[in-house]
Amino acid sequence: MGALLALLITRTEFSVIALIGIILLIGIVQKNAIMMIDFALQAERQEGKSAEDAIFQACQLRFRPILMTTMAALLGGLPLALGGGVGAELRMPLGVTIVGGLILSQLLTLYTVPVTYLYFDKLAKRLKPREIRDQGSEVTDQAAEISL
Repeated sequence: MGALLALLITRTEFSVIALIGIILLIGIVQKNAIMMIDFALQAERQEGKSAEDAIFQACQLRFRPILMTTMAALLGGLPLALGGGVGAELRMPLGVTIVGGLILSQLLTLYTVPVTYLYFDKLAKRLKPREIRDQGSEVTDQAAEISL
């Protein structure tokens, strides 16, 4: 959405070069989201953290690398978007797409990935088969009886 909005604001036509910029954006944004989720899953499995604590820790650990990746790509796209000279009309849609798309998509990613992660965690707990939940409570009840 950010890429298309940037193209509309600058009155630049959507071209094949702009489409290449959108594909580049998809790769960067997906990589950042996958890294955040991977860190959260690792914290849940290896450290036994709750989903809330795991995604919070993942957000803290991955914020700086995500910001650095975004800023590097954004600053690399600025000369393409603002530059002039021979062939600038070919490069400009790529730069506008990269800059506009990164600004909006990274903001959305940093806010929506943790929320979506927690939503799917709660959904998975709710959809877990009842027998498995009942077996877990029986084991807990037996452990409580043994400790008495």
